[in-house]
Amino acid sequence: MTKAKSPKRSSPPTSNGNSHHTHAEKEVDPIVATAVTTNDEKGPGSPTSSGKTSGNSHGNHHHHHHHSSGPTSASKEPVVLLADQSAQAKWANWSVRTLWTLIMIGGFFACVAAGPLFVILLVVVVQGLVYKEVIYLAAVPSREKKLPWFRAMNWYFLFSTNYFFYGESLIHYFQHVVFVDAFLLPFATHHRFISFTLYVIGFVFFVANLKKGHYRFQFSQFAWTHMTLLLVVCQSHFIINNIFEGLIWFFLPVSLVIANDIWAYIFGFFFGKTPLIKLSPKKTVEGFVGGWIMTIVFGILFSTLFLRYPYMICPVKDLRSTAFSGLTCEPNPVFIPVKHYLKPWMVALVRHLGMRSNYVMIAPLQLHTIVMACFASLIAPFGGFFASGFKRAFKIKDFGQSIPGHGGITDRMDCQFLMGLFSYMYYQSFIKTSAVTVGFVLQNAINLKAQEQMELFDHLRQYLIGQGLLDEDSCVIMPPKEAWVS
Repeated sequence: MTKAKSPKRSSPPTSNGNSHHTHAEKEVDPIVATAVTTNDEKGPGSPTSSGKTSGNSHGNHHHHHHHSSGPTSASKEPVVLLADQSAQAKWANWSVRTLWTLIMIGGFFACVAAGPLFVILLVVVVQGLVYKEVIYLAAVPSREKKLPWFRAMNWYFLFSTNYFFYGESLIHYFQHVVFVDAFLLPFATHHRFISFTLYVIGFVFFVANLKKGHYRFQFSQFAWTHMTLLLVVCQSHFIINNIFEGLIWFFLPVSLVIANDIWAYIFGFFFGKTPLIKLSPKKTVEGFVGGWIMTIVFGILFSTLFLRYPYMICPVKDLRSTAFSGLTCEPNPVFIPVKHYLKPWMVALVRHLGMRSNYVMIAPLQLHTIVMACFASLIAPFGGFFASGFKRAFKIKDFGQSIPGHGGITDRMDCQFLMGLFSYMYYQSFIKTSAVTVGFVLQNAINLKAQEQMELFDHLRQYLIGQGLLDEDSCVIMPPKEAWVS
């Protein structure tokens, strides 16, 4: 075993009680170690800094994963494409995967129909499960047992991050509620400072719990936790914002990814012969291209259907609303079909098809859907390839086994986070119409001095009376408290 020789580094204690774990800490990065060992504190079986085992019988222990309920181990058998598998194995995989796909799609539709509150809860639950799977990927139970509150800190950082992000969303989209409620007002006004205080408490608690002999492991886990918060929690925050802008901005991107996954699987199942990328060896070029084309077709048809329903296109103003609430709103221009006149050669073509019109009605949403479908087919899958790289780094096949035929929750959501972030950025850049809202005015009005607020109220009152919207005697300004006479 290689020993550190640098005189600048102080040697850790070599007592019998901690000689093994201090040695492992010097030689192995704990995050990497979880991919190759169940307990890096076993001296004889621990990998050296060069990646080789000590050569004794314990060296083979690194093939076992660190907990039985976690991700499944990756097989070293040669990869067989779906189209090349035996008929029995291929159709068995098809039946299990199809059954659970239909179950998940049914549950998804049920949540959307139940209302935005249930959709938000669905995102929060999925986010928590993905966070758990990714965090546990780098877990080393033998070390965590010696570090009190270690696992609790991971969940505390999740709570404090969610408090900040979801609070930002609620304050932005429900300004007209939080800035007039006496109880919620202080939380809304000082939200960012409260969020910062929560994070600092966790940071101080982490530093106070640093334990000699475990420094590298603890800092590696700290970095791993923050990376997971960035990739999972931060991106899910934008998915929540999509919901508040209108359920269609959540429903459409998610559906496009699901459709692409289904069509890519179908084309790969029947025609896949050419491997696409080494990171995900079962993906094929035929599945990739076929999925892209069919996702565009699906997206146009799907957007055409749902742009007719106010429940899908109206911004969320009431979390208690459902598909049966009879919502109405002034639609965003992107949902209003526009007349597009055809070129002469197009008119001749459609006449051969039995159509006499020289124009077509196309809603801008349908054109935007083509862009989103292309992203869902060509770019979002790289979120899946990124996850495949993760799994290869840790020598596992799936992040879990919670969904038969699909793997873990992360295996299903790896493309959705990237798609949700893109949808938010695309909507804010090219679709959202800027307008002054009641919440925006209230947020600025509460920052005025009391006398300025009374002056604003008086001017607004006079304007409404002049417009015939308010009776002159129906609203009286109370004098300031200093002028009250008991």
